[in-house]
Amino acid sequence: MPYTYEDVGATREDRCPSGFHRMHVRSRIGEGEAVFRRASEALMTWEMHRTMGVGMVSDADRAAPGVDVTVAIGPIKAPCRVVWTAEEPRRTAWAYGTLTGHPECGEEAFVVSRTGDGTVWLTVTAFSRAVKWYARAGGAATRGLQHAYAQRCGKVLRRLCEGLDS
Repeated sequence: MPYTYEDVGATREDRCPSGFHRMHVRSRIGEGEAVFRRASEALMTWEMHRTMGVGMVSDADRAAPGVDVTVAIGPIKAPCRVVWTAEEPRRTAWAYGTLTGHPECGEEAFVVSRTGDGTVWLTVTAFSRAVKWYARAGGAATRGLQHAYAQRCGKVLRRLCEGLDS
């Protein structure tokens, strides 16, 4: 199944193609190597999403380029494919792009990073535009829900890492 947009991988370079809405949400998760390792594992294994109550249906146990995943929120099913991943000493990340049948078209990236002072952050970036009638009808409210979803990712990941701060 093909992607529903042209600039596949743009989130890796934090680019937003013309004609899309951009989102950028950064949440502090905690401090230290143990928090970074735990947050990274929860991100790469879909645990962060599943703890939020989001269905992540995939044959793969971990995010990897080319892995298909269907994101299910209530009755809405959103087919996606992992576009890129990164597992580095201070950065763990993946992004997925939309496939046919997704209510929007675009890409969303989830990045856990550890800064020089040891602070661990989750950054969620996306570019999107509505495709399905209900996403278009939602207008700014749909973008507000996407922003709230990204903020909730940070809260859930912070909770999953509680008690590990250095």
